[in-house]
Amino acid sequence: MKKSFTTRSLHVPFPRNDAHRALDMPVYETVAYEFDSSESMSANFRGELPAHVYSRTSNPTVEYFEQKMKALTGAHQVLAVASGMAAISNTVLSVCKSGDNIISGNHLFAHSFSLLDQSLRNYGLETRFVDTTQSHLVERLIDENTRAIYFETVTNPQLELADISKLSAIARKYNLLLIADSTITPPVVFNGRSLGVDIEVMSTTKHISGGGTSFGGVILDHGNYDWSLNPNLKSLTEKFGKDTFMARLRKNYFRNTGSAMSAHTAHYQILGLDMLELRFERSYSSCMKLGEFLTRHPKVCGLTYPGLKGSKDYELAVTQFQGKPGTILTFELESEKACFTFMNHLQMIRRATNLNDNKSLIIHPWSTIFVEFSEKDRKAMKISPTAMRLSVGIEAAEDLIEDIEEALKAIA
Repeated sequence: MKKSFTTRSLHVPFPRNDAHRALDMPVYETVAYEFDSSESMSANFRGELPAHVYSRTSNPTVEYFEQKMKALTGAHQVLAVASGMAAISNTVLSVCKSGDNIISGNHLFAHSFSLLDQSLRNYGLETRFVDTTQSHLVERLIDENTRAIYFETVTNPQLELADISKLSAIARKYNLLLIADSTITPPVVFNGRSLGVDIEVMSTTKHISGGGTSFGGVILDHGNYDWSLNPNLKSLTEKFGKDTFMARLRKNYFRNTGSAMSAHTAHYQILGLDMLELRFERSYSSCMKLGEFLTRHPKVCGLTYPGLKGSKDYELAVTQFQGKPGTILTFELESEKACFTFMNHLQMIRRATNLNDNKSLIIHPWSTIFVEFSEKDRKAMKISPTAMRLSVGIEAAEDLIEDIEEALKAIA
């Protein structure tokens, strides 16, 4: 009998029985762990005896969070890291070297774009940006030094959807890795492995934390990829096989860059996972109601949410995300001034920069997240001065609609 997401999350067993039979995983806030003997300690450092040795490399509370993510996503291996950005950077660094390139969607979250276009480029790693909704354009950019295709399952804040099956087919044709940032589409609605995604990166700060309690990220290896096809990992495959990617991550970039998730963060993320399905369904229901309300309002000049029937990406939303492509919508007013006036008159919806919090949050991406980019670049990324991004929380939809309706009255 198939069990629900919430039931499965609540009943993932601990890696080891707790000495006090605790029902919730204790927070192991410690740096180091003692070994029974010098020989066992030496065996651990040789990779022959799995054990926690130092919390920068592994921790019991973090391990349990990883195991819950593995159980809930069906991933082959999971690594928890300090943030979503750490998940992206560790993944790309682990599969590429100087002189390599990756192909990426051109409509990315601002900091992801900056990481690929500026930070990593300084170290000889090229990113070739392209509209991943046009799969034929992706294929044109591939050469012998291409190592991966990277995309967001739902772009932020443009809310565009690429056809993942087409990207997967291209990746298979050229023996490339397919990496998806699935932050906006959590595992209650998205199964990357079934759609041909090899690696998922995710900011668990968002849907999984839920209450905005902690920063975190995860890297999911779905076990789909033959690592001998990547020249940077080929030499490790004889020893590690399907675990090659995770072995390289843990023994190199993750360990050496200090990207560990803390035990307290893992504790918050574990609690968030157990409530994820309930929170998501509530937010999704409200998101749909707000989308329908805003679509009809005369002062709203445009609205984007792929979960609404009539959206250009609705069919993909149904195929890839069970018709529930996250809980974020964007809408436009007549001017930037109107956006600011509207936002300043909101009483319940918070002006803040996180996503998928329990509280509904709104932001004006043009003047905040993307403000470091030139006006030309922002327009090329489809960032508009008249658009706002609304992350819908778990408040009652009727209360949110009332707040929006009153704030819209302030616009002359």
